[in-house]
This record gives sequence, C-alpha cells and structure tokens, in this order.
Amino acid sequence: MSRDLVLLALMVGAANWAFRALPTILLRREPQPGGILSRFLAATGPAAIATLFAASILPQLYPAPKDLVPLAAGVTATILAFLPRRSVVAATLCGALAYGLAFAALG
Repeated sequence: MSRDLVLLALMVGAANWAFRALPTILLRREPQPGGILSRFLAATGPAAIATLFAASILPQLYPAPKDLVPLAAGVTATILAFLPRRSVVAATLCGALAYGLAFAALG
C-alpha cells in the first residue's frame, strides 16, 4: 500500500470524525431548531458522502484511470437516490449496489 493512500485515508478519516464528533463534544447543549449548529449537523450526511466519494474516486483515477463504468454507475445511482428523499442511507446503499452490479457485469 502506498504512503499517499495511507495519508489520504487518515486525512479523510480525520475530516469525517471532525464533522461528526466535534460538534457533539464542543457544544453539549441542545441545538436550537434552525440555528447554525442545527444546520451544521444536518449537513454532516452530505459531507460524509462527499468525503467517502473523494476517498473512493481518487484510487480509480490516479495514476492511470481504470474502468470508469462501475464508478459512473455508482455515482449516478448515489445522486439519483439521494435527491428525492435526502436519505444518506438509501443513497449509500443504492450507490454501492449499482457499483457492485456494474463491476460484476463487466467481470
């Protein structure tokens, strides 16, 4: 495993942890509805998707692009599943399923 990949994984993991844990640790009181903390916490789902996307796509594109059909299928399914309901769980599962099916179909 390359040192760059390990460094990227550590950076992505730290950013993901910071988005999820720091608001809870630093501000232990209840957020006000519609307040800045409430909006920030609501944004952690899309931020988690973006973080996982960056960690997933870079190995596919660098140093030389690999087969992009499964990647495109996964990204498209994730976006299409997220938009109607804004469900991170459904988007993640649909994207993973689409990627897996495209990868299996290409053999």
